[in-house]
Amino acid sequence: MARDGDGPLIMEPGRRGAGELPPELGEALRSGEFHQALRLAIAHRGLSLARLRAHLALRGVHIGQSTLSYWQRGLRQPEVPKALPAVRALESVLQLPADSLVVLIGPRTARPRGHQAAASFHDLRSGEMGAIVEQLMSDLGAPPTSRQSNSDLEMLSVHDQITIDEQKHQVKFRTRLVTRARRHGPDRYVAVYNGDPGCRIDDVELITAEGCRVGRIRRHPARETMATELLFDRKLAEGEIHVFCFEIHDNSAVTFPGYYRMLRDQCASYLLQLQFAPTAMPARITREVRARDDALPVEAEELPCDTGGVTSGYFRDTGPGLAGIAVEWN
Repeated sequence: MARDGDGPLIMEPGRRGAGELPPELGEALRSGEFHQALRLAIAHRGLSLARLRAHLALRGVHIGQSTLSYWQRGLRQPEVPKALPAVRALESVLQLPADSLVVLIGPRTARPRGHQAAASFHDLRSGEMGAIVEQLMSDLGAPPTSRQSNSDLEMLSVHDQITIDEQKHQVKFRTRLVTRARRHGPDRYVAVYNGDPGCRIDDVELITAEGCRVGRIRRHPARETMATELLFDRKLAEGEIHVFCFEIHDNSAVTFPGYYRMLRDQCASYLLQLQFAPTAMPARITREVRARDDALPVEAEELPCDTGGVTSGYFRDTGPGLAGIAVEWN
């Protein structure tokens, strides 16, 4: 341990602190501005700018104290991509999650055409979609404690398989989840399906395969959204592993733009596979990780497609944020 001047004890850089970040800092990292998150993180760790600069220098990053001051006051913004090594070093020194500051810099853009989230199972989020989901879950009679993104279930592994036909339309969506009960009592999972623009949500059908059965269903046609109870028919014990699987059939005849799964918490293993018709192969397939819809990807790589028309995107220890595959057609 080291002491920063007369301030509180802080951990040496490179060693992660225990416990969660303060709520205000966590919220700033999720939806705030870079300077706000940086200022709160520096204050949380009890570092002076001079001390912070010294820690950065130990990592081979040399940056002026005045520049750090400008950044935390919002007078300047780190330049992308030139400043990425410095921002990543800040995350390390300040003991923040990887890429939590990186995603707050650079231009914020609406997702480019062809990269919009396809029909997806959303966790419960803030904003307009969160309000709609809250309404749907309230209609299902879910108690307030169960409306926080199925928080009693830890996602250990998620496997999504999507089939796209010769007309470039999604014809089947199958998902299998491996979960662990964080505490005694969870007996259901609420899946929220958000269709593409033009989706006929009243015609969307959910079919269970194993480990669950369909309970009540509520739909919001104006936002192409559907909330479905998946019932386990028993209460899980704390630490118990539960696997369940289901399919979505959506025949809305919308050109498939790609798919992103929204993850509220970190997921240890996520596999997304797309099955294309041999006569309708896309021009480009890109694996991407985004902090949110309006942020640039923090990870992006082109994916191959095998001879059977299958492409696979694997994500390890990813989230919170969006993980998925963008599809571009000729």
